[in-house]
Amino acid sequence: MLLDTASLYYRAYFGVPDSVRAPDGTPVNAVRGLLDFIGRLVQDHRPDELVACMDADWRPAWRVELIPSYKAHRVARLHEEGPDEEDTPDTLAPQVPIIEAVLDALGIARVGVAGYEADDVIGTLAGRATGPVDIVTGDRDLYQLIDDERGVRVLYPLKGVGSLHLTDEAALREKYGVDGPGYVDLALLRGDPSDGLPGVPGIGEKTAAKLLDAFGDLAGIMAAVDDPRSKLTPSQRKRLDEARDYVAVAPTVVRVAGDVPLPDFDPTLPAGPRDPAMVDALATRWGLGGALRRLLATLQP
Repeated sequence: MLLDTASLYYRAYFGVPDSVRAPDGTPVNAVRGLLDFIGRLVQDHRPDELVACMDADWRPAWRVELIPSYKAHRVARLHEEGPDEEDTPDTLAPQVPIIEAVLDALGIARVGVAGYEADDVIGTLAGRATGPVDIVTGDRDLYQLIDDERGVRVLYPLKGVGSLHLTDEAALREKYGVDGPGYVDLALLRGDPSDGLPGVPGIGEKTAAKLLDAFGDLAGIMAAVDDPRSKLTPSQRKRLDEARDYVAVAPTVVRVAGDVPLPDFDPTLPAGPRDPAMVDALATRWGLGGALRRLLATLQP
Protein backbone atom coordinates (compact mmCIF):
# COMPACT_ATOMS: atom_id res chain seq x y z
CA MET A 1 0.00 0.00 0.00
CA LEU A 2 1.44 3.32 -1.13
CA LEU A 3 0.21 6.52 0.50
CA ASP A 4 0.24 9.86 -1.30
CA THR A 5 0.88 11.36 2.11
CA ALA A 6 0.51 15.08 1.38
CA SER A 7 -2.76 14.47 -0.45
CA LEU A 8 -4.08 12.57 2.56
CA TYR A 9 -2.97 14.98 5.29
CA TYR A 10 -4.44 17.88 3.29
CA ARG A 11 -7.76 16.05 3.30
CA ALA A 12 -7.40 15.28 6.99
CA TYR A 13 -6.63 18.94 7.69
CA PHE A 14 -9.83 20.10 6.03
CA GLY A 15 -11.88 17.14 7.26
CA VAL A 16 -11.02 17.29 10.97
CA PRO A 17 -11.95 20.45 12.95
CA ASP A 18 -9.02 22.71 13.87
CA SER A 19 -10.36 22.62 17.41
CA VAL A 20 -8.37 19.38 17.69
CA ARG A 21 -5.27 20.77 19.38
CA ALA A 22 -2.21 19.80 21.40
CA PRO A 23 -2.05 20.70 25.12
CA ASP A 24 -0.26 23.95 24.23
CA GLY A 25 -3.03 24.92 21.78
CA THR A 26 -1.20 23.97 18.56
CA PRO A 27 -3.64 22.54 15.97
CA VAL A 28 -2.97 18.85 15.28
CA ASN A 29 -6.08 18.08 13.24
CA ALA A 30 -4.07 16.93 10.18
CA VAL A 31 -1.88 14.69 12.34
CA ARG A 32 -4.81 13.13 14.19
CA GLY A 33 -6.84 12.70 11.01
CA LEU A 34 -3.98 11.07 9.12
CA LEU A 35 -3.23 8.63 11.95
CA ASP A 36 -6.88 7.58 12.16
CA PHE A 37 -7.02 7.21 8.39
CA ILE A 38 -3.92 4.99 8.33
CA GLY A 39 -5.50 2.92 11.08
CA ARG A 40 -8.65 2.41 9.02
CA LEU A 41 -6.63 1.50 5.94
CA VAL A 42 -4.66 -1.10 7.86
CA GLN A 43 -7.78 -2.49 9.50
CA ASP A 44 -9.77 -2.72 6.27
CA HIS A 45 -7.03 -3.84 3.84
CA ARG A 46 -4.29 -5.48 5.97
CA PRO A 47 -1.39 -4.63 3.65
CA ASP A 48 1.87 -6.55 4.14
CA GLU A 49 3.82 -3.41 3.31
CA LEU A 50 2.98 0.27 3.75
CA VAL A 51 4.97 3.24 2.46
CA ALA A 52 4.21 6.88 3.20
CA CYS A 53 5.46 8.58 0.04
CA MET A 54 6.51 12.20 0.53
CA ASP A 55 6.98 15.32 -1.61
CA ALA A 56 10.70 16.02 -1.19
CA ASP A 57 10.16 18.53 -4.01
CA TRP A 58 6.55 19.40 -4.78
CA ARG A 59 7.49 21.44 -7.89
CA PRO A 60 10.57 19.85 -9.51
CA ALA A 61 12.71 22.17 -11.63
CA TRP A 62 12.77 19.68 -14.51
CA ARG A 63 8.99 19.91 -14.81
CA VAL A 64 8.94 23.71 -14.44
CA GLU A 65 11.61 24.03 -17.15
CA LEU A 66 9.28 22.32 -19.60
CA ILE A 67 6.04 24.06 -18.47
CA PRO A 68 6.82 27.21 -16.43
CA SER A 69 3.20 27.51 -15.25
CA TYR A 70 3.42 24.13 -13.51
CA LYS A 71 1.99 24.72 -10.00
CA ALA A 72 3.15 28.36 -10.27
CA HIS A 73 -0.05 29.68 -8.66
CA ARG A 74 0.75 27.67 -5.51
CA VAL A 75 4.20 29.16 -4.94
CA ALA A 76 4.53 31.21 -1.75
CA ARG A 77 8.24 31.95 -2.18
CA LEU A 78 10.77 31.10 -4.89
CA HIS A 79 14.17 29.69 -3.90
CA GLU A 80 17.24 29.65 -6.14
CA GLU A 81 18.47 26.52 -4.38
CA GLY A 82 16.18 23.77 -3.15
CA PRO A 83 12.40 23.40 -3.57
CA ASP A 84 10.19 26.46 -3.86
CA GLU A 85 8.01 27.15 -0.84
CA GLU A 86 4.41 26.06 -1.30
CA ASP A 87 1.50 28.23 -0.25
CA THR A 88 0.18 26.15 2.65
CA PRO A 89 -2.41 27.01 5.30
CA ASP A 90 -0.66 28.63 8.27
CA THR A 91 -1.77 25.96 10.71
CA LEU A 92 -0.98 23.01 8.42
CA ALA A 93 2.70 23.63 7.67
CA PRO A 94 3.81 23.22 11.33
CA GLN A 95 2.02 19.86 11.48
CA VAL A 96 4.09 18.26 8.72
CA PRO A 97 7.24 17.77 10.86
CA ILE A 98 5.03 16.24 13.57
CA ILE A 99 3.58 13.80 11.03
CA GLU A 100 7.09 12.84 9.90
CA ALA A 101 8.30 12.34 13.49
CA VAL A 102 5.31 10.18 14.38
CA LEU A 103 5.67 7.97 11.29
CA ASP A 104 9.37 7.49 12.02
CA ALA A 105 8.74 6.61 15.66
CA LEU A 106 6.08 4.11 14.65
CA GLY A 107 8.40 2.51 12.08
CA ILE A 108 6.14 3.21 9.10
CA ALA A 109 8.38 3.65 6.07
CA ARG A 110 8.56 7.26 4.88
CA VAL A 111 10.20 7.87 1.51
CA GLY A 112 10.89 11.12 -0.33
CA VAL A 113 13.65 11.79 -2.86
CA ALA A 114 15.19 15.18 -3.67
CA GLY A 115 14.04 16.50 -7.03
CA TYR A 116 10.90 14.34 -7.16
CA GLU A 117 7.29 14.46 -6.07
CA ALA A 118 5.54 11.76 -4.06
CA ASP A 119 3.79 10.73 -7.31
CA ASP A 120 7.18 9.81 -8.78
CA VAL A 121 8.12 7.75 -5.73
CA ILE A 122 4.77 5.98 -6.00
CA GLY A 123 5.25 5.36 -9.72
CA THR A 124 8.68 3.85 -9.15
CA LEU A 125 7.55 1.63 -6.27
CA ALA A 126 4.45 0.49 -8.16
CA GLY A 127 6.59 -0.38 -11.17
CA ARG A 128 8.97 -2.45 -9.06
CA ALA A 129 6.28 -4.29 -7.10
CA THR A 130 5.99 -8.03 -7.59
CA GLY A 131 2.50 -8.28 -6.12
CA PRO A 132 -0.73 -6.27 -5.96
CA VAL A 133 -0.50 -2.57 -5.10
CA ASP A 134 -3.09 -0.24 -3.60
CA ILE A 135 -2.33 3.46 -4.13
CA VAL A 136 -4.21 5.72 -1.71
CA THR A 137 -4.50 9.24 -3.09
CA GLY A 138 -6.83 12.15 -3.68
CA ASP A 139 -4.87 13.04 -6.84
CA ARG A 140 -6.38 11.76 -10.09
CA ASP A 141 -2.98 12.00 -11.83
CA LEU A 142 -2.12 8.63 -10.31
CA TYR A 143 -4.93 6.96 -12.26
CA GLN A 144 -2.27 6.55 -14.97
CA LEU A 145 -0.69 3.76 -12.89
CA ILE A 146 -3.82 1.59 -12.78
CA ASP A 147 -3.09 -1.83 -14.26
CA ASP A 148 -5.44 -4.77 -13.70
CA GLU A 149 -2.93 -7.30 -15.01
CA ARG A 150 -0.39 -6.26 -12.36
CA GLY A 151 -3.01 -5.67 -9.65
CA VAL A 152 -2.35 -1.92 -9.36
CA ARG A 153 -5.44 0.05 -8.34
CA VAL A 154 -6.24 3.40 -6.74
CA LEU A 155 -8.23 3.96 -3.56
CA TYR A 156 -9.59 7.49 -3.92
CA PRO A 157 -11.12 9.29 -0.90
CA LEU A 158 -14.55 10.58 -1.88
CA LYS A 159 -15.29 12.82 1.10
CA GLY A 160 -12.54 13.76 3.48
CA VAL A 161 -10.92 10.43 4.25
CA GLY A 162 -14.09 8.71 5.37
CA SER A 163 -14.95 6.64 2.29
CA LEU A 164 -12.89 5.31 -0.58
CA HIS A 165 -13.69 4.68 -4.23
CA LEU A 166 -11.83 1.67 -5.60
CA THR A 167 -10.69 2.58 -9.09
CA ASP A 168 -9.55 -0.18 -11.44
CA GLU A 169 -9.45 -0.33 -15.25
CA ALA A 170 -13.19 -0.95 -15.52
CA ALA A 171 -14.00 2.08 -13.36
CA LEU A 172 -11.49 4.18 -15.30
CA ARG A 173 -12.96 3.22 -18.67
CA GLU A 174 -16.51 3.77 -17.44
CA LYS A 175 -15.76 7.30 -16.23
CA TYR A 176 -13.12 8.50 -18.70
CA GLY A 177 -13.11 6.03 -21.58
CA VAL A 178 -9.38 5.32 -21.23
CA ASP A 179 -7.03 2.87 -19.54
CA GLY A 180 -4.20 3.81 -17.17
CA PRO A 181 -1.60 4.90 -19.75
CA GLY A 182 -4.34 6.65 -21.73
CA TYR A 183 -5.11 8.82 -18.72
CA VAL A 184 -1.83 10.71 -19.28
CA ASP A 185 -2.98 11.74 -22.76
CA LEU A 186 -6.44 12.64 -21.49
CA ALA A 187 -5.04 14.73 -18.64
CA LEU A 188 -2.60 16.73 -20.72
CA LEU A 189 -5.17 17.46 -23.43
CA ARG A 190 -7.80 18.48 -20.87
CA GLY A 191 -5.37 20.41 -18.70
CA ASP A 192 -5.53 20.83 -14.95
CA PRO A 193 -5.82 24.31 -13.41
CA SER A 194 -4.90 22.93 -9.98
CA ASP A 195 -1.49 21.96 -11.36
CA GLY A 196 -1.08 24.92 -13.71
CA LEU A 197 -1.35 22.72 -16.81
CA PRO A 198 -3.00 24.76 -19.58
CA GLY A 199 -4.18 21.88 -21.71
CA VAL A 200 -5.22 22.44 -25.32
CA PRO A 201 -7.68 25.37 -25.50
CA GLY A 202 -11.15 24.19 -26.46
CA ILE A 203 -10.37 20.52 -25.75
CA GLY A 204 -12.19 19.55 -22.58
CA GLU A 205 -12.41 16.16 -20.93
CA LYS A 206 -15.23 14.78 -23.08
CA THR A 207 -13.68 15.96 -26.33
CA ALA A 208 -10.29 14.58 -25.29
CA ALA A 209 -11.87 11.19 -24.56
CA LYS A 210 -13.62 11.18 -27.97
CA LEU A 211 -10.39 12.06 -29.76
CA LEU A 212 -8.50 9.29 -27.96
CA ASP A 213 -11.27 6.82 -28.80
CA ALA A 214 -11.11 7.85 -32.46
CA PHE A 215 -7.33 8.06 -32.90
CA GLY A 216 -5.96 5.74 -30.22
CA ASP A 217 -3.45 7.93 -28.40
CA LEU A 218 -1.80 11.34 -28.43
CA ALA A 219 0.53 10.38 -31.29
CA GLY A 220 -2.46 9.24 -33.32
CA ILE A 221 -4.28 12.51 -32.66
CA MET A 222 -1.30 14.60 -33.72
CA ALA A 223 -0.86 12.45 -36.83
CA ALA A 224 -4.51 13.20 -37.64
CA VAL A 225 -3.73 16.93 -37.43
CA ASP A 226 -1.33 16.46 -40.34
CA ASP A 227 -3.73 14.27 -42.31
CA PRO A 228 -6.21 16.37 -44.27
CA ARG A 229 -8.42 13.31 -44.67
CA SER A 230 -8.86 12.77 -40.92
CA LYS A 231 -12.19 13.52 -39.30
CA LEU A 232 -11.00 16.30 -37.01
CA THR A 233 -13.17 19.39 -37.10
CA PRO A 234 -11.47 22.52 -38.46
CA SER A 235 -11.42 24.10 -35.00
CA GLN A 236 -9.93 20.97 -33.40
CA ARG A 237 -7.26 20.77 -36.08
CA LYS A 238 -6.39 24.45 -35.60
CA ARG A 239 -6.24 24.26 -31.81
CA LEU A 240 -4.13 21.11 -31.76
CA ASP A 241 -1.79 22.51 -34.39
CA GLU A 242 -1.29 25.70 -32.38
CA ALA A 243 -0.62 23.63 -29.24
CA ARG A 244 2.22 21.56 -30.74
CA ASP A 245 4.90 23.02 -28.48
CA TYR A 246 2.85 22.25 -25.38
CA VAL A 247 1.90 18.78 -26.59
CA ALA A 248 5.57 17.97 -27.23
CA VAL A 249 6.63 18.52 -23.60
CA ALA A 250 3.46 17.88 -21.60
CA PRO A 251 3.78 14.06 -21.51
CA THR A 252 7.09 14.33 -19.64
CA VAL A 253 5.48 16.67 -17.10
CA VAL A 254 2.25 14.74 -16.60
CA ARG A 255 3.69 11.21 -16.64
CA VAL A 256 4.99 10.14 -13.24
CA ALA A 257 8.63 9.08 -13.17
CA GLY A 258 9.34 5.40 -12.90
CA ASP A 259 13.07 5.57 -12.31
CA VAL A 260 13.47 7.52 -9.06
CA PRO A 261 16.73 6.57 -7.24
CA LEU A 262 15.13 5.29 -4.05
CA PRO A 263 17.03 4.93 -0.77
CA ASP A 264 17.19 1.63 1.07
CA PHE A 265 14.22 1.21 3.42
CA ASP A 266 12.05 -1.49 4.98
CA PRO A 267 8.43 -1.24 3.78
CA THR A 268 7.18 -3.98 6.11
CA LEU A 269 4.16 -2.88 8.10
CA PRO A 270 5.36 -2.77 11.72
CA ALA A 271 3.59 -4.88 14.33
CA GLY A 272 4.64 -2.45 17.05
CA PRO A 273 6.41 0.90 17.40
CA ARG A 274 10.05 1.18 16.36
CA ASP A 275 10.74 3.64 19.16
CA PRO A 276 8.17 3.22 21.98
CA ALA A 277 9.74 5.96 24.12
CA MET A 278 9.53 8.46 21.27
CA VAL A 279 5.93 7.45 20.54
CA ASP A 280 5.05 8.11 24.18
CA ALA A 281 6.86 11.46 24.11
CA LEU A 282 5.10 12.56 20.93
CA ALA A 283 1.73 11.39 22.28
CA THR A 284 2.20 13.51 25.40
CA ARG A 285 3.69 16.55 23.65
CA TRP A 286 1.01 16.76 20.96
CA GLY A 287 -2.01 15.19 22.65
CA LEU A 288 -2.07 12.22 20.29
CA GLY A 289 -2.54 9.45 22.85
CA GLY A 290 -5.93 8.26 21.65
CA ALA A 291 -5.05 8.25 17.95
CA LEU A 292 -1.75 6.47 18.56
CA ARG A 293 -3.33 3.86 20.83
CA ARG A 294 -5.95 3.12 18.18
CA LEU A 295 -3.36 2.81 15.44
CA LEU A 296 -0.99 0.65 17.50
CA ALA A 297 -3.87 -1.68 18.38
CA THR A 298 -4.65 -2.04 14.67
CA LEU A 299 -1.01 -2.76 13.80
CA GLN A 300 -0.87 -5.74 16.15
CA PRO A 301 -1.13 -8.99 14.18
